[in-house]
Amino acid sequence: MNFLWFIIIGGVAGWIAGRIMKGGGFGVLGNIVVGIIGGVIGGWLFGLLGISTGGGLIGSLITAVIGAVVLLFIIGLIRKKK
Repeated sequence: MNFLWFIIIGGVAGWIAGRIMKGGGFGVLGNIVVGIIGGVIGGWLFGLLGISTGGGLIGSLITAVIGAVVLLFIIGLIRKKK
């Protein structure tokens, strides 16, 4: 069941991050991947800064969204350089 929540949170986080960054989204699978990678990036960044979201569903979603926004920002910078 935890794996299912992981996928759902990843998909929602990727979709929200796509809306925040004014992107059209990457489709369901792409949003899930962006959200999951964003969760890893967000967890790493929050760990470096000593920030805790308290865990749980909402904390995981916030962490994943912030990480996904950072990921999309970096992708945007890379695309502009080409």
